[in-house]
Amino acid sequence: MSLVVPQWAPRAPLEPLHLDWLAQAGVELAVLRLDLIDSLISGNKWFKLTQHLVTAAVEGADGLISLGGAHSNHLHALAAAGKRFSFPTAGLLRGEPQYTPTVRDLQAWGMQLHWLGYGGYRARHRPDFWAEWQARYPKLHAVPEGGGGLPGALGCAVLVMQAREQLAALGWADYDGWWLAVGTGTTLAGLVLAEAGAHPVFGAVAVPGDHGVAQQVQMILRQANVADRGYHLLDACRGGFAKVDAELERFILELEACSGVPLEPLYTAKALMALRQQVEAGYFAPGSRLLFVHTGGLQGRRGAV
Repeated sequence: MSLVVPQWAPRAPLEPLHLDWLAQAGVELAVLRLDLIDSLISGNKWFKLTQHLVTAAVEGADGLISLGGAHSNHLHALAAAGKRFSFPTAGLLRGEPQYTPTVRDLQAWGMQLHWLGYGGYRARHRPDFWAEWQARYPKLHAVPEGGGGLPGALGCAVLVMQAREQLAALGWADYDGWWLAVGTGTTLAGLVLAEAGAHPVFGAVAVPGDHGVAQQVQMILRQANVADRGYHLLDACRGGFAKVDAELERFILELEACSGVPLEPLYTAKALMALRQQVEAGYFAPGSRLLFVHTGGLQGRRGAV
């Protein structure tokens, strides 16, 4: 029996964020709260999955197989979706077996787990990587790490429409650009596709340069036959992937205390901190209005903080 795509389109609320450093610069910020769409299939992960699910259904697949680490928000969302909508899932994990809160959830929701070690996980970019796993799981559709690729980006493109539909409630006629954390570049590419040059998209890259984010974004846009422009990438990794320093920890505590918006340290918090630095440096003119994407990932805080 082939996978049936769930008929459910999550809606993310757009909320103003009032902070002193924004007010002092005359900049307004509204947050698209993807963290609020679902308690388990949270953040941008569900949007990334939608087109992969459609493709899997068209191919006659029964379920999905993908990759991630022991705190992976992507695998967490995939396993939760499989449990809720009754399709099988398998996860290929980085490193040696460890039993984080995320991994325990994956097991509880029936995801078949395979630990690849670190060398085995690095091989995921080889052309022949998926051959072994497709032979082992012939009825599962393979999804790139993080739900990436053009299908993942197309799933995220609807975020632009969702935000625009809510502008009037904020008293905004328009906005001046997007700001978001970048890991694989998939969500950013989706916004660029939907914007079609109407507004710039600023990506705070929360992973080191050797992760190849710029190349991944370029690849997605080429696959969509779209010009490689309309976005800007800024370094926000703060020393490396999953690196959390004391200054970032203070920023999270202060922002959560004054705004009530929960942050996770690896992506969303780093992106907001990078935005503060740019705002305070005068990068955005007074009167600018920006849309910030809260990409979720709060479940990962259980093991990462």
